[in-house]
Parts: sequence; structure tokens; C-alpha cells
Amino acid sequence: MDTDWPTLLPVLLQSVQETLVMVTATIVLSGIAGLIIGAALYASRPGNLFEQPVVFGILNVIVNIVRPIPFIIFITAIGPLTLLVVGTTIGTTAAILPMTLMASVVIGRVVEQNLVAVDPGIVEASRAAGAGRLRTLFSIVLPEALAPLILGYTFMLIAIVDMSAMAGVVGGGGLGNFAIMYGYQQFDWNVTLVTVTVIIVMVQVAQLVGNWVSQLILRR
Repeated sequence: MDTDWPTLLPVLLQSVQETLVMVTATIVLSGIAGLIIGAALYASRPGNLFEQPVVFGILNVIVNIVRPIPFIIFITAIGPLTLLVVGTTIGTTAAILPMTLMASVVIGRVVEQNLVAVDPGIVEASRAAGAGRLRTLFSIVLPEALAPLILGYTFMLIAIVDMSAMAGVVGGGGLGNFAIMYGYQQFDWNVTLVTVTVIIVMVQVAQLVGNWVSQLILRR
């Protein structure tokens, strides 16, 4: 079938804008929250800087419960919370809340795993030199793990793009909603192909930038 691109092009551009808004807001909010969660998981582990088995246990259980839930189920499951906080469960703004919550938990685990990989000898040397626990965490551990953390955040940025597409299935707007409404439901595979191409370009740009920044830090 012939695709009415003069009509659909403005809708496509609007959908791209909505996706960029969802992805940008989510990666910023969840990036900060995930860093806090991951640093807390690392620091509170048994034998680490701020050993707190209870805190570690609670955070670990929360992450293990939320992380395996498929996002398409998660976004519908927390619909009442989204309605309470945002006032609606439909639209770009409403999609940001569940995306941020899910991404925060996953980023927290990514951060924790990268921090755990830091050589414990460096931490011990810092403590032996008289550095405080907070200073060791923020001045030694986090900078040592910075390059792999950037790659981890790049991976999560791509995952968030995927989340934004799934959010479109339940009325979240963006490219996912565009592909469903004007591609799948209208049996217009040209629309689906163009949508997939746009998402691939976005993902490739994100991956290239993340790799470049990571390599730049490694050289330093």
C-alpha cells in the first residue's frame, strides 16, 4: 500500500521528539537514582566500606524483585502509582515514571557490579593512607570504575530506548505508539520499517558516543 508520508511525517517527527523526551528524562533521573542505589549496594556489602547487612539485604531484595519483571508488565502493574503521582496513565509524562523506576533498579545493579570489580587493594591502600570512607568511595572507587560505568550507562540508554518503544504499546506515545497505530494496525509495513530504522540510528549514535567517551577516559 502507498504510505501517506505528507500526512505521517509531522506525526513521525512528533513521535521522535516524544521518544527523545522520555529517554532523556529517564536516563537523567534514573542515572542519578541508580548511581545512589549502586553505590549503596557496594558500600553496604559485608566487608566493604560501610558494612550494613540489613541495608544491603533490603536493597538487594528490592533489586532482585523488580529487575526480572518484563517492562510491559511493570508499566501496567504500577498504573495506580502512576495515576496517583502524574494524574494519568497515558502519555509521555506518564511513561517517564515507570521507565525511571525500572531503569533506576537496573542501573543500580550495573553500578554495583562495576564497583565490585575495582581492585580491593586500591581501596585498602586508600584507607591505609588515611582517607575516609566517603572520600575513598567518591575519590577512588568511582573514578576507577568510570570507564566501565560509562559503557554500562550506554547499555542502559539503549535499554531505555527499548522501554520507550514498549511504553507506546500502552499509550505512552513516542515511536512505539507511532509504529503500532500507523504501522501495525494499518498494515503499513513501510511505517514499521521507517520506525525501526529511526530507532536503529538512535541506538547506534548512543553506542558510538558511549564508546568514544569510555575510550577517552581510558586513555587518561
